[in-house]
Amino acid sequence: MTRFLFCCDPLRSTRPDAQFAGEAETVRECGGRVALLDHDALLAGDLGAALARVERGSGPYWYRGWMIPASRYEELERALTARGCSLMTDASAYRRAHELPGWYGVFAGLTPRSVWRPVAVSGSASGDEAPAALTASVVLAALAEPLGAGPGIVKDFVKSRKHEWHEACYVPELTDRAHLASVAGRFCELQGDSLAGGLVLRAYEPFVPGGEARVWWVDGEPVLVTAHPDTPDRLPSPALDPVRDAVKQLGCHWVTTDLALRDDGVWRVVEVGDGQVSGLPAGVDAAPLFTALIGEGPGRSA
Repeated sequence: MTRFLFCCDPLRSTRPDAQFAGEAETVRECGGRVALLDHDALLAGDLGAALARVERGSGPYWYRGWMIPASRYEELERALTARGCSLMTDASAYRRAHELPGWYGVFAGLTPRSVWRPVAVSGSASGDEAPAALTASVVLAALAEPLGAGPGIVKDFVKSRKHEWHEACYVPELTDRAHLASVAGRFCELQGDSLAGGLVLRAYEPFVPGGEARVWWVDGEPVLVTAHPDTPDRLPSPALDPVRDAVKQLGCHWVTTDLALRDDGVWRVVEVGDGQVSGLPAGVDAAPLFTALIGEGPGRSA
């Protein structure tokens, strides 16, 4: 029996989070089993409370819920292992699909040019730079140099702040040190403790209006194409063959790719994500996705 580990409702721990309740019901209708994880407890580092409703020795799980920092996902994997369970997507594969440095090399010819620099995690002794040092103009200028002149985007390893476009995302000219430092500094300030992995600079590419398509891949095959949750009323029809090869090379069981049409008519990969934490637009029939995941069977471990 294929099992899914859904986030529970923060106020009613015996029920799935309202955001995922419909998906949990679809899983059951497709023949899967559902267990519940306390996401808040997981983020707080209380693994016992997080997994209190997960039966010991209950087998491998697909996780399905809110984003989890890669370091917390590693803790989740270890805690499940200690309970005689496992994750279908292991921690290494999760980081590879979830964070830009993990997937960029495979998708480099299909996505805007990018550079990055890691940032220290609170309490870490890794030696990575703290955000204040990372956003110094001289450091940013050196980081941006391989991208050359032109506009760019500031983000972290996972997310941008596109809704604060001019304030904390878009840089009209990457060689303008002062402006780049202002945008990067504001981005880090707004992200705060949610800053994931480090700072990323991406070359800006203009896309035509029409929204992005989110493609859901299971073992290298596209099993569902949806709109992006930010533009649920717009669903483009992207070319998938070049992306299929890259997804297979990435080697992760369940991933998503967000695609947009550049103004020269070329489809580009805007983002790659771990499918477990990628959002489905409201109202989408997710049965084809969960049927494919259930079809993988309970014996597979990542």
